[in-house]
Amino acid sequence: MPEPASSSGLYPLFVDLRGRTVLVVGGGAVARRKALALLESGARVVVGAPQLDPGLMAWAAEGRIDTYSGAFDPAWLDDVWLAIAATGDAAANRAVAAAGETRRVWVNVVDDAAASAFHVPARIERGPLQIAISSGGGAPMLARRLRETLEAQLDSSLGALAELLTRERARIRKAFPEIAQRRRFFDRLLAGPLPQLLRQQRTRRAQQAFEALLSGDRPPRSVGSVVLVGAGPGDPGLLTLRGLRALNEADVILHDRLASDDVLRLARRDAERIEVGKRAGGHGVTQQGIHALMLEHARAGKRVVRLKGGDPFVFGRGGEELEFLRDHGIAYEVVPGITAALACAAYAGIPLTHRDHAQSLRLVTAHRQDSLDAVDWRSLAQDKQTLAVYMGVAMLDALQTQLIAHGRSPDTPFALVENGSRAEQRVVVGKLSELVECARAHEARSPALLIVGEVAGFAEELHWFGEKPLGAGLADHMEKAA
Repeated sequence: MPEPASSSGLYPLFVDLRGRTVLVVGGGAVARRKALALLESGARVVVGAPQLDPGLMAWAAEGRIDTYSGAFDPAWLDDVWLAIAATGDAAANRAVAAAGETRRVWVNVVDDAAASAFHVPARIERGPLQIAISSGGGAPMLARRLRETLEAQLDSSLGALAELLTRERARIRKAFPEIAQRRRFFDRLLAGPLPQLLRQQRTRRAQQAFEALLSGDRPPRSVGSVVLVGAGPGDPGLLTLRGLRALNEADVILHDRLASDDVLRLARRDAERIEVGKRAGGHGVTQQGIHALMLEHARAGKRVVRLKGGDPFVFGRGGEELEFLRDHGIAYEVVPGITAALACAAYAGIPLTHRDHAQSLRLVTAHRQDSLDAVDWRSLAQDKQTLAVYMGVAMLDALQTQLIAHGRSPDTPFALVENGSRAEQRVVVGKLSELVECARAHEARSPALLIVGEVAGFAEELHWFGEKPLGAGLADHMEKAA
């Protein structure tokens, strides 16, 4: 029968090498990497080479590997199950492959698909769960890229789930002897709360959920859950892996205005998107309205993501939302995000702490006058500390006046980072005494983070993202504007 055009000609299988001898020919870094993977699989590893690198020598001294010294001898293949040729010399590697063919020993030749009798795939490991990807040796970089993609999408808790199911396999088969019964059992298990409980490291409750399913108890009426996800400052590359997974599992996404379109594009395509953020000149949805939306969709059995700009627990009212969910019996999780202070400073080249200039960092919110009335200005005005002021563009007059009045030097550097980490990022710099004038001259707008402190002076010399900071030539700017 002719081979299908789409076939690579390879038959995939997973091999049990525990206690079996595998030969690695080669003594350098590549051979060491191959030997390590084999050791982790439980194989008895023998390494043969004229010389061994320090790592392999240390393993030999510890008794972790056995060794042959000198050039390859076909007799090394006696009594081995597999061999890997990793000498870095194409001719030597092919000699190993030829000797293996004669002795019916499977040989993999590193970076030589044509000479290899078997290929080592790119692997994703989650405990006993393994996913292997092979391009038949023809496109290893593509296989690696797919592995990286899957690494980002598959949660580490899958390992714990696989271990539980492996441990309980006999009981599951006894309780559900027919394949159709087992399929329905696994459908209920995987769609229920058990995977989430394992993700939250709540192993005792996960086991209880498993026992209830195994005994045939029907799960209660489906109730959804809410995940508070920090979207970061806007650059989608700063979204965490867990945040990405949550977006890909979401049925409904309640998102702030500050959650960028680029981040939302990473979400599951058919998820319902509801904007609940504030708009200039008014409000979108009140906090009570957001609570009601979370409750409505969770009680309908939906997986809800509450997507917040920055981090949910840094001036994000995440605590209030968790209190509401707890009081109404809705399961929840929190995925932290990179908060604006960290991201804006990093993208502006500003170290928030510095052993010569700032030994402490203060995070302050200044979106309303009453938020400023309760501030301890004397404490905030101290030297050798960095202030990161959220939502402060509308209150720059008060911030400048109060800090100087309570002892902060008018010459203290500031940096106003607008749209930090996004393509439209702008940074305005100057002295504290020039803050309001600079912001007005450059028409600074929200969202922007204000950084006050000696470290803000690094913005001009360490900037690396976007255009050079504005403000150093303020007089020229004002003259041209006039």
